[in-house]
Amino acid sequence: MSNGPHRIVFANEKGGTGKSTTAVHVAVALAYQGARVATIDLDARQRTMHRYFENRAETMKRRNIALPSASFGVYGHDSAAGLDDLTAQLSDGHDFIVFDTPGRDDPLARHVATQADTLVTPLNDSFVDFDLIGQVDAETFKVRRLSFYAELIWEARKKRAMATIQDARREMDWVVVRNRTGYTEARNQRRIDQALTELSKRVGFRVASGLSERVIYRELFPSGLTLLDKGHLGELGTSHLVARQELRTLVAGLNLPMPSSAAQPVQAELDGVA
Repeated sequence: MSNGPHRIVFANEKGGTGKSTTAVHVAVALAYQGARVATIDLDARQRTMHRYFENRAETMKRRNIALPSASFGVYGHDSAAGLDDLTAQLSDGHDFIVFDTPGRDDPLARHVATQADTLVTPLNDSFVDFDLIGQVDAETFKVRRLSFYAELIWEARKKRAMATIQDARREMDWVVVRNRTGYTEARNQRRIDQALTELSKRVGFRVASGLSERVIYRELFPSGLTLLDKGHLGELGTSHLVARQELRTLVAGLNLPMPSSAAQPVQAELDGVA
């Protein structure tokens, strides 16, 4: 179903989950596949995604190179109507619009989350982060109740189900991405597995593997480069190659609809992603 650019919203009311890093890498992966991508950073204070793409543009200029990238901007106003107007302005020239939201409760973050075609909620593998979407029993680790955030998205998805029929809207695909799983103790990871499986059946999200905690992501930020820019990263170690494969798995797991009008993919740098 085609009704404008596909809206991908990265949202989590907790900080420190790798949300902006994941958003940037997914946006660049889409650009490598030939899609026209726009990004809107809704965190007008930190501007992590916006700064990443600024650094990327500066690196291309400094090195005199061309890399697949995205148009980028920050929305620093309070009006949801103004944000909708900006989104509409970007619709004609782009296949995807990627929103990065603040790591806190925010009215605009809630607004774009309910408007998402694909809602991506990165979580660290801990019950501290799991509490964002559901509360578990302290003894059995069974899910006791949904969180306010999960209820919000559940209601939004029900409304979208009606709009899918009435207004030719896409159904919302909610994907919970498990980041930084490598640092989780095995028993705790099994409990989180069970809780996520139980909750996913109740509210209808999918679970996808995300990105591990790696120093390379922090090292790449000043240059704006990503793991996909392998011709410009110098010598890569085994851990970097594993990280790139994690990214490929994540992009495939999001199951995003590539437009038939997308430009020719830059396949040399993107083997295995398309």
